[in-house]
This record gives sequence, C-alpha cells and structure tokens, in this order.
Amino acid sequence: MYLEHVNLVVDDMDAMLDFYRAVFPHWRVRDEGHGEWYGKPRKWVHFGDDEHYLALSDHGEGANRDLKGHSVGLAHFAYVTDNLDAVVARLNNAGYAIAKPGAVEPFRKNVYFVDPAGFEVEFVEYLSDIPAERNLNRDAQESVT
Repeated sequence: MYLEHVNLVVDDMDAMLDFYRAVFPHWRVRDEGHGEWYGKPRKWVHFGDDEHYLALSDHGEGANRDLKGHSVGLAHFAYVTDNLDAVVARLNNAGYAIAKPGAVEPFRKNVYFVDPAGFEVEFVEYLSDIPAERNLNRDAQESVT
C-alpha cells in the first residue's frame, strides 16, 4: 500500500504548478478538467508521474490554516528525496525561500517550504539505509533518557 495522491484546494492553480514544477521537473499534467463542487465551478488538475500526483482544484476561498497556530488541519506533508540540495536549489532559483530549517539529526537532513496556497511541505533526505537510524529523533531520545 502507498499514498497515491493528495487533493489540495487552492486559489491560484498557475502558482501551484510553478512551485511543484520546480520541485518535480519530471512531473507532468496527467489529466485535467472542469466540474462543479457543491454549486461552485472548478478547474482540476492531476500533476504527477505514473505513480504519484497532486490533485489540485482551483475553487479555494479564504486563507489557509495559520501554520504557527493551533487550529485543526493539515500541518504539513513530506517528500523524500535523494538530493535535498538540488530540490532547495531549484526552489530558490524559482524564487522560493526555505520557510523553516529542519532539525539537526545525524541520519537525515530536511527543510520546509510553504507553497503558494499556504501548505507547508517538508523535503527530507535520509543519510542511512538502516530504518532505526533513519527514524531516530534525538529530541524524543533525550526526553526518554
């Protein structure tokens, strides 16, 4: 079993596609169309590869959840990469800055960006192929000892 897609409601489809094209230059628009969501017209796009994609719908209204707040909602989602520096460089070159650095851990490095719709996206590169090391969280370890 694996996660096939995430469905995000946005207000600016072009800005979202620009951001995710910088992240995933090999992804493409797999499918797109128009429809209606509870009485409101919407355009939708499936942007991804043959296995995974983002489903984007352009009928969003209002602001996304305050990421510094405590409201119920999506905190972030994460993608694993083999080359974090390349992802960061592509996003920086497209005009996006790191929103938050990741924790300093011996077996992984990660950063967070905020996409144009206000969703926080983590990118992580693992520096070990040993699951116990990859999943080690020193903050949790220190609080246990």
